[in-house]
This record gives sequence, structure tokens and C-alpha cells, in this order.
Amino acid sequence: MRVPITYRDAGVDIDTGERLVKRIGPLARSTRRPEVIGGLGGFSGLFALPKMRDPVLCAATDGVGTKLKVAFETGRHDTVGIDLVAMCVNDLVTCGAEPLFFLDYFASGKLDVGVAERVITGIAAGCREAGCALLGGETAELPGMYASGEYDLAGFAVGAVERDAIVDGRRISAGDRLVGLASSGIHSNGYSLARRVLPVDRFAEDLLRPTRIYVRAVRALLCACDVRGLAHITGGGLLENPPRMLPDDSPLEIDLSWDWPVPPVFCEIQHAAGVDDAEMRRVFNLGLGMIVCVPADHVPRALETARDQGEQAFEVGRIRA
Repeated sequence: MRVPITYRDAGVDIDTGERLVKRIGPLARSTRRPEVIGGLGGFSGLFALPKMRDPVLCAATDGVGTKLKVAFETGRHDTVGIDLVAMCVNDLVTCGAEPLFFLDYFASGKLDVGVAERVITGIAAGCREAGCALLGGETAELPGMYASGEYDLAGFAVGAVERDAIVDGRRISAGDRLVGLASSGIHSNGYSLARRVLPVDRFAEDLLRPTRIYVRAVRALLCACDVRGLAHITGGGLLENPPRMLPDDSPLEIDLSWDWPVPPVFCEIQHAAGVDDAEMRRVFNLGLGMIVCVPADHVPRALETARDQGEQAFEVGRIRA
């Protein structure tokens, strides 16, 4: 007689998934906004649009990349969830949007409830920092897809902005200045190079420091200054991201030749890898996580506003013809 094989025998434990859902319920509730309708456990999350005159929805999705390998190697899983939220909401705010809600996708070969709970605790912390609701997500147990002890993350954020308040770079003109908001370090890009040249045991703090969330600072700047462009410095570093704030076929260019403090970890990476300055600028943020374009006479106000929000801010360049 053939012995029956259960879903658990095949590698998927539904009961373990249910235990995780019960644990993360309070985490999701800690991020709740008034617009959230219902709770976790449904087939979809419900969210009422905030009262706006002419709202435009904005959406962003991202992951954490090979920074996860550092979490696996060190057994520290409490910060990568913050990274996941940061990578999405920092993209959203570049068009002037307010992040409204966030969804996550957590996939592993075999679900470890403790590890998953620590990751989602970080996600909830990032959502609270960004002011958005953790509306739902998916926890997938996929036997044979991932190495033992490893998982993957993806995040999805939705925001809204008034149509006449969209920041799209069309008003940027020659002579405008660039204000940089300091990064907390490497953030979540360039880890394939960083992990190759830096010993994880020695640089764990630098490698796991979470990506800074700029939502509050950017929204304060939008209220205080004439913000004409915003660039989140992610993959592509300081060479490829700042020009993305300019409209297509713009006759303008970005000049980021002014000085700002570069965190020592980038010097360690450059020395260990033996790469030139151009390669470093193409891969890493080099200490600037967000760049804000304002008219020259708004620079003092922009610097003061950013610093009032707890950010280190510097005038780092200009727009030129």
C-alpha cells in the first residue's frame, strides 16, 4: 500500500505559517493609519484614499539585494526589513508623494518563524518611520527554491500626490543648487562588491546599518522650499541617479563637484577593491542618500529645514547649462 504524503512531508507547513500570521498581527496594527479598512487575514488589503483635490497614485517596488547575504552570515535579521521599506518609500517621495501603505513578500525554502518575525518587525519599524501602513503581504514557503537558512524579500509601496504638486523636474533651470542629505552608509546597493572585499565579521556594523528613510525630511522640504527635483541615490550611484531628476532631452546637466563628508567605509571599499573614483561614484552613494534641487536663494532654508528634521545636509552642487 502506498504511504500517503502530506503537504508538510513535501516541505510546506501550513500551521507554521498560521503561527507567523498571529505573531505579526500586532506589528501591522502598530503601523495603522485612519484610512485602513479591516485588518490582516483577508485576500487583499483595503485602504481609503485620503481627502485630496486631484490625487495621483504613485507606486514603487524594490528589494534589498545581496545585503541579505550579510544577514544570513551574521544571523542578524532585524534591520533588512527597514531597508526594504526605505528602498521603496524613498523612491516614492522623489515625485512629491506621501507614502500611504506598504506590502511585503517574504519567501524561504523552509519557514523559520523567529527569523521571519524579526524581519517583519523591521518592516513595521520602517513603515512607522515613513508614516505608511503595513497593509498586508505574502509569506511563501518554497521547498528547494532557496538554500537552507536563506530567504528573499520584495517590497511594494503606494503613495499619493496632488496632480499640481508632482515633482517632475520640469521647472529645474541653470543656476539651481543641489542639497544632499547624508546617507547612513552603504544603504542597500553595491553589496556584491562590498561583500567581496570587506570581511563581514569585521565590518558587520557598517554592512548592516539600515538605509535611511527620508520621507519626513523630504515632506518638510516640500512645504518649506521650492523643491524642483529629487533623486534617490540607489543602484547606479552618483553618476546615474542625479540626472534622472531632469526631464527627458533636457539641455541641463548635473554638477556634483562640491565637497561633502564621505563615510570611512567607502574609503575602505575603494582601498580594498583598488577601483578608481569613477567606479565608486557609479556604484555607491558615497555619503549622499537623497539629492534635492532648489533655487539658489532657497539653499539656506533647505539646509535649515533638513537639519531640523534630524538630517545632515550639505550644498553639494548645481545645475548648469
